[in-house]
Amino acid sequence: MSGLVTEADHEKWTVDDIRPVWDVLLSAFSPYRLMFGSDWPVCVLAGGWNLWAATVEELLADCSASETQAILAGTATDFYRLSRS
Repeated sequence: MSGLVTEADHEKWTVDDIRPVWDVLLSAFSPYRLMFGSDWPVCVLAGGWNLWAATVEELLADCSASETQAILAGTATDFYRLSRS
């Protein structure tokens, strides 16, 4: 999940603008097949890292703890076969 804010209006996007795409991605793929991406440094064009991170935090508010963990780390850990230490 990256690149969402850079596809929105760089100057005026809100979480409500991003939410419909987020919801479609969650519905289509489930949290267990999605992984967070910072989109750094491209996200700087649309508000920067802190704004993107705060947006993701708000979007994850409706997810369970296991769904949040999957999106933020678990899916990537599994996909890239990283150690879960």
